[in-house]
Amino acid sequence: MNPGIPAATSATNPDTNRCTLATRFAQVRATTESLAAPLSSEDASLQSMADASPTKWHLAHTSWFFETFILERFDDAFKPFDPSFRVLFNSYYNAVGDKHPRPERGLISRPNLAEVLSYRHHVTARIDELLAKMGADNSEFVALMWLGCNHEEQHQELILTDLKHLLSKNPLKPAYQDRWPLTPIQGRKPRWVGYAGGLVPIGRDIAAGTGFAFDNEGPRHQVFLESFELASYPVTHGDFAAFIADNGYARPELWLSMGWDWVQANHVIAPLYWEKRDNGWHTFTLHGMAPIDIHTPICHINYFEADAFARWASTQAQWKGARLPRESEWEHAADSAEIEGNFLESQALHPLALRDEKTSSTPSQLFGDVWEWTQSAYLPYPRFHAAEGAVGEYNGKFMCNQFVLRGGSCATPQQHIRATYRNFFPPDARWQFSGLRLARDA
Repeated sequence: MNPGIPAATSATNPDTNRCTLATRFAQVRATTESLAAPLSSEDASLQSMADASPTKWHLAHTSWFFETFILERFDDAFKPFDPSFRVLFNSYYNAVGDKHPRPERGLISRPNLAEVLSYRHHVTARIDELLAKMGADNSEFVALMWLGCNHEEQHQELILTDLKHLLSKNPLKPAYQDRWPLTPIQGRKPRWVGYAGGLVPIGRDIAAGTGFAFDNEGPRHQVFLESFELASYPVTHGDFAAFIADNGYARPELWLSMGWDWVQANHVIAPLYWEKRDNGWHTFTLHGMAPIDIHTPICHINYFEADAFARWASTQAQWKGARLPRESEWEHAADSAEIEGNFLESQALHPLALRDEKTSSTPSQLFGDVWEWTQSAYLPYPRFHAAEGAVGEYNGKFMCNQFVLRGGSCATPQQHIRATYRNFFPPDARWQFSGLRLARDA
């Protein structure tokens, strides 16, 4: 059955050279499996909450994507590896057909991990054959392949964040990676980087085809910005500890109404994974439990917490007038910055303290470490149109009740991120590596 993929997909390709594409595909597939390699079959099969998925499911779904959207369309000898997988490993593509309920993915004990890996290897081999014979001038095939690779990179990050949540629920607090990357470092005083107001271009010119982009990153358009300032580095664990010490979670005047309801209903007193022990706050990491490092960027807070902190910070002398940045402000500041920092490739798997501060004209740590909440609702840009068919469901249908985050995290592949990238989550989500950077009006 054809899933209804249009000729114009949700992405453009950065390079029509199929050798480059084949290299990227091989690297992406190998990286995903390397993330799962340290896990037992039990680790890979469990689901800790409805928003998270088992690693085994991620391994299968990313193969399902290539099988459903590429092999089924372009492989003349296509036969499904297992027809039941079409439903089991569909995520949210209604145009493809039925889906297994998301909260019940942890109940899929069969196929087992070995069978899922066999499925992956089968799909990888069939895609390799297609790459060898398909012409680079087949723009639909090439665009779908780049979309598939970038889609799988998103799931690499989800494997780590979902696994972290799972391991945190184990009373033994086991480590995924038994290597602690952090070293003590001196703190720095916050400073502000200023930007003049005016009309600025925002978003990607997707039609130009100059590099991969998801459809929600465009079209490129003009936005008028008032003069503003961005903090030189993200809010730290130490900053957030000061917010907690000042009864931040117990002061309703700091919270949006929905946020205060969330705090009260869930009895929240600290960011996700924090525990109060005799000698202070500790947090669960992918390296196990550890004392918080006050110099590292705060992570695992939701939009409500980020907004409440910004309101509290606005009354503090060093951050007077602070607020959350708008996504257009963040992108304007990041547009000329180097895409460098603490990404998945560093294998730290935790935000790191600032070491080499940028010049006075450039904020530090814009990329990597933690996703930065903005105050912007996730909405379509002017002239945005989702593609028809199943691939059109990739981003557009989620443009409701979500907020935008920018910059990537310590679990994001570096090649996956760019200044125009728009991540988005509902305001109560905090199992991702999400933090914040303050802004203020100039």
